[in-house]
Amino acid sequence: MAIPGNLLTTAMAVMPHTDIDQALNAALSLDIPFWPQLPNYSYYEDMYVQAAEHFPGILLDMENKTLGFSMDKFIDEFEATMEHFEEPEYFDISPTYSSIYHKFLDVDLKDKPAIRGQLEGPISFGFNVLDQDDRPILFDDNIRPFMFEIMAKRINIQLKRLKEKNTNAFMFIDEPGMQFVFSAMSGYGEQKAKEDLDQFFSTIDAPKGIHLCGNPDWDFLLGLDMDVLSFDIYTNAQIFVSYDRSIKSFLDKGGILVWGIVPTSIETFEKENIDLLAFQLKTLWKALTKKGIPMEQILSQSLISPATCCLVNQDKEKTVEKAFRLTQRLSENLREEYKLL
Repeated sequence: MAIPGNLLTTAMAVMPHTDIDQALNAALSLDIPFWPQLPNYSYYEDMYVQAAEHFPGILLDMENKTLGFSMDKFIDEFEATMEHFEEPEYFDISPTYSSIYHKFLDVDLKDKPAIRGQLEGPISFGFNVLDQDDRPILFDDNIRPFMFEIMAKRINIQLKRLKEKNTNAFMFIDEPGMQFVFSAMSGYGEQKAKEDLDQFFSTIDAPKGIHLCGNPDWDFLLGLDMDVLSFDIYTNAQIFVSYDRSIKSFLDKGGILVWGIVPTSIETFEKENIDLLAFQLKTLWKALTKKGIPMEQILSQSLISPATCCLVNQDKEKTVEKAFRLTQRLSENLREEYKLL
Protein backbone atom coordinates (compact mmCIF):
# COMPACT_ATOMS: atom_id res chain seq x y z
CA MET A 1 0.00 0.00 0.00
CA ALA A 2 1.61 3.27 -1.15
CA ILE A 3 -0.13 5.33 1.52
CA PRO A 4 0.53 3.86 4.95
CA GLY A 5 -2.15 3.82 7.62
CA ASN A 6 -1.82 2.51 11.17
CA LEU A 7 -2.65 5.94 12.68
CA LEU A 8 0.50 7.68 11.45
CA THR A 9 0.38 11.48 11.33
CA THR A 10 0.30 14.21 8.73
CA ALA A 11 -1.26 17.69 8.57
CA MET A 12 -2.73 20.33 6.31
CA ALA A 13 -0.14 22.35 4.44
CA VAL A 14 -1.37 25.93 5.01
CA MET A 15 0.56 27.23 8.01
CA PRO A 16 0.78 30.67 9.71
CA HIS A 17 4.59 30.76 9.87
CA THR A 18 6.74 33.52 8.42
CA ASP A 19 9.99 31.63 9.02
CA ILE A 20 10.60 29.01 6.31
CA ASP A 21 12.97 26.85 8.35
CA GLN A 22 10.67 26.80 11.36
CA ALA A 23 7.71 25.80 9.20
CA LEU A 24 9.69 23.08 7.46
CA ASN A 25 10.90 21.67 10.79
CA ALA A 26 7.30 21.53 12.03
CA ALA A 27 6.20 19.69 8.89
CA LEU A 28 9.10 17.25 9.18
CA SER A 29 8.16 16.49 12.81
CA LEU A 30 5.17 14.43 11.64
CA ASP A 31 5.35 10.85 10.36
CA ILE A 32 4.30 11.86 6.84
CA PRO A 33 5.81 15.28 6.12
CA PHE A 34 4.74 17.74 3.44
CA TRP A 35 5.92 21.07 2.07
CA PRO A 36 4.20 23.97 3.87
CA GLN A 37 2.25 26.78 2.20
CA LEU A 38 2.99 30.09 3.91
CA PRO A 39 0.69 32.93 2.79
CA ASN A 40 1.83 35.11 5.70
CA TYR A 41 5.38 34.87 4.38
CA SER A 42 4.48 35.88 0.82
CA TYR A 43 1.33 36.21 -1.26
CA TYR A 44 3.02 33.93 -3.80
CA GLU A 45 2.67 31.19 -1.16
CA ASP A 46 -1.13 31.51 -1.08
CA MET A 47 -2.66 28.22 -2.23
CA TYR A 48 -4.80 29.88 -4.94
CA VAL A 49 -1.87 31.92 -6.25
CA GLN A 50 0.37 28.84 -6.40
CA ALA A 51 -2.29 27.00 -8.44
CA ALA A 52 -2.54 29.99 -10.79
CA GLU A 53 1.07 29.97 -11.99
CA HIS A 54 1.25 29.75 -15.80
CA PHE A 55 -2.57 29.87 -16.05
CA PRO A 56 -3.33 32.17 -18.99
CA GLY A 57 -5.55 35.15 -18.22
CA ILE A 58 -4.61 35.42 -14.55
CA LEU A 59 -4.43 38.90 -13.04
CA LEU A 60 -2.11 38.76 -10.04
CA ASP A 61 -1.72 41.95 -8.00
CA MET A 62 1.00 41.35 -5.45
CA GLU A 63 0.69 44.80 -3.88
CA ASN A 64 -3.03 44.53 -3.14
CA LYS A 65 -2.97 40.75 -2.78
CA THR A 66 -5.71 40.02 -5.29
CA LEU A 67 -6.15 37.29 -7.86
CA GLY A 68 -8.49 37.63 -10.83
CA PHE A 69 -9.01 36.60 -14.42
CA SER A 70 -9.40 38.41 -17.73
CA MET A 71 -10.78 36.73 -20.83
CA ASP A 72 -8.94 39.18 -23.07
CA LYS A 73 -5.67 38.33 -21.31
CA PHE A 74 -6.51 34.62 -21.57
CA ILE A 75 -6.88 34.93 -25.35
CA ASP A 76 -3.59 36.83 -25.59
CA GLU A 77 -1.66 34.27 -23.51
CA PHE A 78 -3.32 31.03 -24.57
CA GLU A 79 -1.09 30.30 -27.57
CA ALA A 80 2.09 30.83 -25.55
CA THR A 81 0.82 28.45 -22.86
CA MET A 82 -0.02 25.81 -25.44
CA GLU A 83 3.54 25.95 -26.75
CA HIS A 84 4.59 24.49 -23.37
CA PHE A 85 1.61 22.17 -22.92
CA GLU A 86 3.57 18.96 -23.44
CA GLU A 87 6.40 20.06 -21.10
CA PRO A 88 5.50 18.68 -17.64
CA GLU A 89 8.21 20.69 -15.84
CA TYR A 90 6.60 23.92 -17.05
CA PHE A 91 3.65 23.22 -14.75
CA ASP A 92 5.66 22.51 -11.63
CA ILE A 93 5.77 25.11 -8.86
CA SER A 94 8.64 27.52 -9.43
CA PRO A 95 10.92 28.90 -6.69
CA THR A 96 9.16 32.26 -7.05
CA TYR A 97 5.82 30.72 -6.11
CA SER A 98 7.20 28.56 -3.31
CA SER A 99 10.66 28.79 -1.82
CA ILE A 100 9.86 26.06 0.67
CA TYR A 101 8.71 23.47 -1.91
CA HIS A 102 12.19 23.35 -3.41
CA LYS A 103 13.81 23.37 0.01
CA PHE A 104 11.62 20.37 0.94
CA LEU A 105 12.81 18.54 -2.18
CA ASP A 106 16.40 19.08 -1.06
CA VAL A 107 15.78 17.15 2.18
CA ASP A 108 16.60 13.43 2.37
CA LEU A 109 13.09 11.96 2.59
CA LYS A 110 13.63 8.38 1.48
CA ASP A 111 13.37 6.90 4.98
CA LYS A 112 9.99 8.47 5.76
CA PRO A 113 7.02 6.07 5.60
CA ALA A 114 5.56 8.45 2.98
CA ILE A 115 5.60 12.11 1.96
CA ARG A 116 2.85 14.33 0.66
CA GLY A 117 2.25 17.25 -1.66
CA GLN A 118 -0.80 19.31 -2.47
CA LEU A 119 -2.40 21.69 -4.92
CA GLU A 120 -5.57 23.73 -4.79
CA GLY A 121 -8.33 21.81 -6.52
CA PRO A 122 -10.10 22.99 -9.67
CA ILE A 123 -13.55 23.37 -8.12
CA SER A 124 -12.38 25.63 -5.29
CA PHE A 125 -10.04 27.48 -7.65
CA GLY A 126 -12.85 27.95 -10.15
CA PHE A 127 -15.26 29.23 -7.51
CA ASN A 128 -12.69 31.61 -6.02
CA VAL A 129 -11.18 33.18 -9.14
CA LEU A 130 -13.53 35.72 -10.73
CA ASP A 131 -13.45 37.02 -14.28
CA GLN A 132 -13.82 40.58 -15.57
CA ASP A 133 -17.57 40.39 -14.88
CA ASP A 134 -17.07 39.15 -11.28
CA ARG A 135 -18.25 35.71 -12.32
CA PRO A 136 -16.47 32.55 -11.12
CA ILE A 137 -14.49 31.03 -13.95
CA LEU A 138 -15.92 27.64 -12.96
CA PHE A 139 -19.15 28.73 -14.66
CA ASP A 140 -17.47 29.38 -18.01
CA ASP A 141 -17.97 26.35 -20.26
CA ASN A 142 -14.94 27.33 -22.34
CA ILE A 143 -12.51 27.91 -19.46
CA ARG A 144 -13.62 25.10 -17.12
CA PRO A 145 -12.38 22.08 -19.17
CA PHE A 146 -9.02 23.79 -19.74
CA MET A 147 -8.77 24.58 -16.03
CA PHE A 148 -9.31 20.93 -15.08
CA GLU A 149 -6.71 19.85 -17.65
CA ILE A 150 -4.02 22.28 -16.53
CA MET A 151 -4.60 21.42 -12.84
CA ALA A 152 -4.14 17.73 -13.64
CA LYS A 153 -0.80 18.53 -15.28
CA ARG A 154 0.29 20.50 -12.22
CA ILE A 155 -0.65 17.68 -9.84
CA ASN A 156 1.05 15.01 -11.93
CA ILE A 157 4.39 16.78 -12.24
CA GLN A 158 4.47 17.55 -8.52
CA LEU A 159 3.71 13.92 -7.66
CA LYS A 160 6.47 12.80 -10.04
CA ARG A 161 8.97 15.08 -8.30
CA LEU A 162 7.89 13.84 -4.88
CA LYS A 163 8.09 10.18 -5.89
CA GLU A 164 11.72 10.75 -6.84
CA LYS A 165 12.28 11.58 -3.16
CA ASN A 166 10.08 8.84 -1.69
CA THR A 167 8.26 6.11 -3.59
CA ASN A 168 5.29 6.37 -1.21
CA ALA A 169 4.53 9.98 -2.12
CA PHE A 170 0.90 11.00 -2.60
CA MET A 171 -1.11 14.15 -3.28
CA PHE A 172 -3.89 16.06 -1.57
CA ILE A 173 -6.17 18.03 -3.88
CA ASP A 174 -7.36 20.78 -1.55
CA GLU A 175 -11.04 21.54 -2.05
CA PRO A 176 -12.28 23.92 0.67
CA GLY A 177 -15.04 25.07 -1.68
CA MET A 178 -16.37 21.58 -2.43
CA GLN A 179 -19.36 21.94 -0.10
CA PHE A 180 -20.73 24.81 -2.22
CA VAL A 181 -21.42 22.37 -5.05
CA PHE A 182 -24.30 21.03 -2.98
CA SER A 183 -25.90 24.43 -2.41
CA ALA A 184 -28.94 25.29 -4.52
CA MET A 185 -27.30 28.66 -5.12
CA SER A 186 -23.97 27.32 -6.40
CA GLY A 187 -24.64 27.63 -10.12
CA TYR A 188 -22.60 24.46 -10.65
CA GLY A 189 -24.61 21.37 -9.92
CA GLU A 190 -23.77 18.02 -8.38
CA GLN A 191 -24.27 16.09 -11.62
CA LYS A 192 -21.91 18.32 -13.60
CA ALA A 193 -19.39 18.25 -10.75
CA LYS A 194 -19.48 14.44 -10.74
CA GLU A 195 -18.85 14.29 -14.51
CA ASP A 196 -15.99 16.77 -14.30
CA LEU A 197 -14.36 15.15 -11.27
CA ASP A 198 -14.62 11.64 -12.70
CA GLN A 199 -12.83 12.84 -15.82
CA PHE A 200 -10.33 14.83 -13.75
CA PHE A 201 -9.38 11.92 -11.48
CA SER A 202 -8.99 9.63 -14.49
CA THR A 203 -6.17 11.89 -15.71
CA ILE A 204 -4.34 12.18 -12.37
CA ASP A 205 -1.66 9.73 -11.31
CA ALA A 206 -2.17 7.75 -8.10
CA PRO A 207 -2.08 7.93 -5.17
CA LYS A 208 -4.30 10.99 -4.88
CA GLY A 209 -7.24 12.22 -2.89
CA ILE A 210 -9.12 15.19 -1.53
CA HIS A 211 -8.63 17.28 1.57
CA LEU A 212 -11.41 19.55 2.80
CA CYS A 213 -12.60 20.99 6.09
CA GLY A 214 -16.25 21.56 5.20
CA ASN A 215 -19.34 19.36 5.16
CA PRO A 216 -20.15 18.18 1.62
CA ASP A 217 -22.32 15.28 0.49
CA TRP A 218 -20.16 12.49 1.88
CA ASP A 219 -21.76 9.83 -0.35
CA PHE A 220 -20.70 11.90 -3.35
CA LEU A 221 -17.18 12.46 -2.07
CA LEU A 222 -16.49 8.89 -0.90
CA GLY A 223 -17.69 7.61 -4.26
CA LEU A 224 -15.00 9.40 -6.26
CA ASP A 225 -12.07 7.46 -7.71
CA MET A 226 -9.48 8.50 -5.13
CA ASP A 227 -7.12 6.83 -2.69
CA VAL A 228 -7.26 9.12 0.36
CA LEU A 229 -9.74 11.47 2.01
CA SER A 230 -8.65 14.03 4.61
CA PHE A 231 -11.38 15.79 6.59
CA ASP A 232 -12.29 17.67 9.76
CA ILE A 233 -13.81 15.00 11.99
CA TYR A 234 -13.59 17.28 15.03
CA THR A 235 -16.44 19.38 13.59
CA ASN A 236 -18.27 16.83 11.44
CA ALA A 237 -18.11 13.71 13.60
CA GLN A 238 -21.72 12.60 13.89
CA ILE A 239 -22.56 13.60 10.33
CA PHE A 240 -19.64 11.70 8.80
CA VAL A 241 -20.08 8.39 10.62
CA SER A 242 -23.74 8.25 9.57
CA TYR A 243 -22.48 7.54 6.04
CA ASP A 244 -21.28 4.09 7.09
CA ARG A 245 -22.13 2.35 3.81
CA SER A 246 -20.07 4.76 1.75
CA ILE A 247 -17.26 4.65 4.33
CA LYS A 248 -17.19 0.86 4.16
CA SER A 249 -17.17 0.90 0.36
CA PHE A 250 -14.32 3.42 0.35
CA LEU A 251 -12.27 1.34 2.79
CA ASP A 252 -13.05 -1.92 0.97
CA LYS A 253 -11.50 -0.55 -2.21
CA GLY A 254 -8.34 0.32 -0.24
CA GLY A 255 -9.00 3.96 0.61
CA ILE A 256 -7.21 5.78 3.43
CA LEU A 257 -9.07 8.11 5.84
CA VAL A 258 -7.22 11.02 7.47
CA TRP A 259 -9.07 11.87 10.69
CA GLY A 260 -8.60 15.57 11.44
CA ILE A 261 -9.18 15.56 15.18
CA VAL A 262 -6.86 18.05 16.91
CA PRO A 263 -8.18 21.65 16.79
CA THR A 264 -5.75 24.40 15.86
CA SER A 265 -7.54 27.59 16.94
CA ILE A 266 -6.54 28.90 20.37
CA GLU A 267 -10.02 28.74 21.92
CA THR A 268 -10.84 25.17 20.93
CA PHE A 269 -7.32 23.84 21.44
CA GLU A 270 -7.15 25.08 25.03
CA LYS A 271 -10.32 23.26 26.07
CA GLU A 272 -9.21 19.87 24.71
CA ASN A 273 -6.71 17.33 25.94
CA ILE A 274 -5.25 14.10 24.67
CA ASP A 275 -7.63 11.84 26.59
CA LEU A 276 -10.75 13.64 25.36
CA LEU A 277 -9.58 13.54 21.76
CA ALA A 278 -8.69 9.85 21.98
CA PHE A 279 -12.12 9.16 23.47
CA GLN A 280 -13.81 11.01 20.61
CA LEU A 281 -11.97 9.00 17.97
CA LYS A 282 -12.51 5.65 19.68
CA THR A 283 -16.22 6.41 20.10
CA LEU A 284 -16.55 7.08 16.37
CA TRP A 285 -14.60 3.99 15.42
CA LYS A 286 -16.68 1.81 17.75
CA ALA A 287 -19.83 3.21 16.16
CA LEU A 288 -18.55 2.15 12.75
CA THR A 289 -17.63 -1.33 13.98
CA LYS A 290 -21.24 -1.77 15.12
CA LYS A 291 -22.23 -1.07 11.52
CA GLY A 292 -20.00 -3.83 10.18
CA ILE A 293 -16.64 -2.18 9.58
CA PRO A 294 -13.89 -4.16 11.36
CA MET A 295 -11.75 -2.19 13.79
CA GLU A 296 -8.62 -3.73 12.26
CA GLN A 297 -9.58 -2.29 8.89
CA ILE A 298 -10.29 1.16 10.31
CA LEU A 299 -6.95 1.29 12.10
CA SER A 300 -4.86 -0.06 9.25
CA GLN A 301 -6.42 2.40 6.78
CA SER A 302 -6.38 5.54 8.92
CA LEU A 303 -4.08 8.47 9.52
CA ILE A 304 -4.44 11.23 12.14
CA SER A 305 -4.03 14.95 11.59
CA PRO A 306 -4.98 18.34 13.00
CA ALA A 307 -8.58 19.25 12.24
CA THR A 308 -8.01 22.38 10.15
CA CYS A 309 -5.49 24.95 9.01
CA CYS A 310 -5.40 28.16 11.04
CA LEU A 311 -3.95 31.51 9.98
CA VAL A 312 -5.81 33.81 12.38
CA ASN A 313 -4.49 32.92 15.83
CA GLN A 314 -3.13 35.91 17.75
CA ASP A 315 -0.15 33.80 18.81
CA LYS A 316 0.63 33.12 15.13
CA GLU A 317 2.31 29.71 14.83
CA LYS A 318 2.48 28.77 18.53
CA THR A 319 -0.87 26.98 18.91
CA VAL A 320 -0.54 25.36 15.50
CA GLU A 321 2.81 23.86 16.51
CA LYS A 322 1.27 22.71 19.81
CA ALA A 323 -1.47 21.02 17.78
CA PHE A 324 1.16 19.25 15.66
CA ARG A 325 2.88 17.97 18.81
CA LEU A 326 -0.42 16.86 20.34
CA THR A 327 -1.34 15.07 17.10
CA GLN A 328 1.93 13.13 17.27
CA ARG A 329 1.45 12.23 20.93
CA LEU A 330 -2.15 11.15 20.30
CA SER A 331 -1.00 8.92 17.46
CA GLU A 332 1.74 7.34 19.56
CA ASN A 333 -0.67 6.64 22.44
CA LEU A 334 -3.30 5.08 20.20
CA ARG A 335 -0.74 3.02 18.29
CA GLU A 336 0.55 1.67 21.57
CA GLU A 337 -2.97 0.93 22.81
CA TYR A 338 -3.92 -0.90 19.60
CA LYS A 339 -0.48 -2.55 19.30
CA LEU A 340 0.36 -0.92 15.98
CA LEU A 341 3.96 0.01 16.91
